[in-house]
Amino acid sequence: MSALTVSRAAAQAQALGLPRLEAQILLLHAMGRSGHDRAWLLAHGDDPLEDEVQTIFNSHVQRRLDTEPVAYITGQKEFYGLTFQIDKRVLDPRADTETLVEWSLSCLADTPKPQVVDLGTGSGVIALALKHARPDAAVWAVDASAEALLVATANAQHLGLSVDFHHGSWFAPLSGRTFDAIVSNPPYVASSDVHLQALKYEPLSALDSGTDGLDDIRLIVREATHHLQPNGWLLFEHGYDQAHAVQTLLANQGFVNVQSRPDLAGILRCTGGQWPTVK
Repeated sequence: MSALTVSRAAAQAQALGLPRLEAQILLLHAMGRSGHDRAWLLAHGDDPLEDEVQTIFNSHVQRRLDTEPVAYITGQKEFYGLTFQIDKRVLDPRADTETLVEWSLSCLADTPKPQVVDLGTGSGVIALALKHARPDAAVWAVDASAEALLVATANAQHLGLSVDFHHGSWFAPLSGRTFDAIVSNPPYVASSDVHLQALKYEPLSALDSGTDGLDDIRLIVREATHHLQPNGWLLFEHGYDQAHAVQTLLANQGFVNVQSRPDLAGILRCTGGQWPTVK
């Protein structure tokens, strides 16, 4: 047995710069316990830490200090009340993306059996959260990465949710189909953005979108007009400073009711518009 206790191990990780919650989650993972067992850590803070667990935990801490997302280390992430399997083939889901899910659900609240598509689904969190909340919805999900679709499909099977996954670039697999809502968290980081270095563990193809970060959003706005029902919604997540630009793109394309929604920090993180009944 090591002389290091559970509480001391967590404290050392915090002293190195990890937030308390992250230190606790990584410690629980090293011990083979659920990330929800934080109360157990408090009750067993004086327990000695086994050498093997300490070694694993130290490795977890170093990986996190090197900016690897916690979700990649633990292999899972909570999103919209569901637990998803996550790895380096897909982006680490952010809690702020729940804003996009909530907005989508509110737009579809009065639509029976809505038809919805999630473009650039990645791990499938948006599509599967929508399907879980609206079992009557027909949900499609598209991604250009076959590897990402393997993750998303596995999550769907694990959660017991039925979503139609399709491999292809944006609207390519959706010929002739129209939807009540098109939802997307596309790449939106500018190629020269210094923040890309801090995201080195995440797939670049899911982040980089040209010189101003809007290349993919422009394409989706343009092509979405062929795939929306009258009064259908197109909703995006985007960068912290892109709300005005996305509003302009939507308005110039003929969308109405163009608006933005704030994330958990009050930043305008999602923007969308409605395709009019008559053009």
